[in-house]
Amino acid sequence: MADFPENSPAGRQLQVETHGLDVIRDAERKGTPRTLFWPWFGANVSILGLSYGSFALGFGISFWQALVAGVIGIVFSFLLCGCVAVSGKRGSAPTMVLSRAAYGVRGTRLPAVVSWILTVGWETVLCALATMATATVFGRIGVGGGTETKAVALVLVGALVVVVGVMGFDPIMRLQTVITVVTGVLTVVYIALVADHIHWAAVSAVPSGSVQEFIGTLVFMMTGFGLGWVNAAADYSRYLPRASSGRQVIGWTAFGASAAPLLLLVFGLLLAGSSSELSAAIAADPIGALTTILPTWFLVPFAAVAVLGLVGGAVLDIYSSGLALLAAGLRVPRHLAALADGVLMIAGSIYIVFVADDFLGQFMGFLTTLGVPIAAWCGVMLADLVLRRRDYDEADLFRTDGRYGDVPAQPLLLTLAATALGWGLVTNSAANWLDWQGYLLGPLGLGGTSGAWAYANLGVLAALAAGFLGTLLLGRGRVRTQE
Repeated sequence: MADFPENSPAGRQLQVETHGLDVIRDAERKGTPRTLFWPWFGANVSILGLSYGSFALGFGISFWQALVAGVIGIVFSFLLCGCVAVSGKRGSAPTMVLSRAAYGVRGTRLPAVVSWILTVGWETVLCALATMATATVFGRIGVGGGTETKAVALVLVGALVVVVGVMGFDPIMRLQTVITVVTGVLTVVYIALVADHIHWAAVSAVPSGSVQEFIGTLVFMMTGFGLGWVNAAADYSRYLPRASSGRQVIGWTAFGASAAPLLLLVFGLLLAGSSSELSAAIAADPIGALTTILPTWFLVPFAAVAVLGLVGGAVLDIYSSGLALLAAGLRVPRHLAALADGVLMIAGSIYIVFVADDFLGQFMGFLTTLGVPIAAWCGVMLADLVLRRRDYDEADLFRTDGRYGDVPAQPLLLTLAATALGWGLVTNSAANWLDWQGYLLGPLGLGGTSGAWAYANLGVLAALAAGFLGTLLLGRGRVRTQE
């Protein structure tokens, strides 16, 4: 807690945050960019990072290919988060409010809706995984583990996520600090306990894959990590003083968010590459499968580290999903929006835990499908930031007749075009409801939906590039007029 001065969020009395989409006053902006380490590390130290090793090898590539793809995908995607976070300290408002400078005051409702769906989806997945992990642990130690255990675990996990998310920024910062320390220590213990399950001969024998499979892994890592957070990146940096270093905001955000996933990915690759049985089990139960190689005495501490890590991510998601819902046009206090999202989270978790029978396929389809429009939005947002030389006019972010306009056609049409391009270049065969994707793979000579490029997920990269380059080319005049 040494990073938090007395007048920072960790030093104030806990209370329900009253801020919603409004601008944070300079008198309330405290701390340094270094404090961003805590929420971002706590949200990404989840044991789920180990499971990404199995997910990566599932693309049919070798350990070294998966390692390179993972490092590039994780670091690059969280650098994108850091760049978007700079807008928070420049504009003192949530990410989707700052997006109004590029999309107009009401035009930004479209990306806000997509952002809301993505964050609600992520918090639901994390809550469900925490529930399943708890049930698996109790089942292994012989105390429950069935439907009743899952129900109790879901209630407890859901309540913790909803309460902290509704309370707001200050409790989140405190909880993330605790999660960082506890999960960091217990994760190191977990790695030490299962290290003897690593067999380098088996890992090194995993055959290499194609260029297309490598690119597909890289894009999956991007969507599974940084691109899942980029739409909320400024929600926490908005509390920093306006004079804070932009480079430090980028650095501490990217470092805090990527440090744990990089370590967990390496170890997860080693475990999955050592045992094809473990790798297959992870696809069905990404957290619970990791308990099968643990000594019984460490199962309860493992449950703690697994649940806390997942809760850390879900708490940030429910906070940002509430803000996105407000930016989409809902006129209620922030805490009520977060509460509504919590209800949806619990309902979705019930479906995943008690009904769904194919977690990984649906999860990958969800990430890739929403990753495309979020990548397009990110490209537009980053290019808009690059073009701007002045801080935002905070009052005009809330006026439809202000300098940023109401519903400007150019950024919206560009985003829709980039999304259409992206969806035409991705496929999700494991999710039947997404069979319509990949419609450009044939016309562009990439082999169609069954060819070598079908699972490279080029659409995410294409949408990001189209949004960024299109805004640089078409948006310069609009930004100059605004400034």
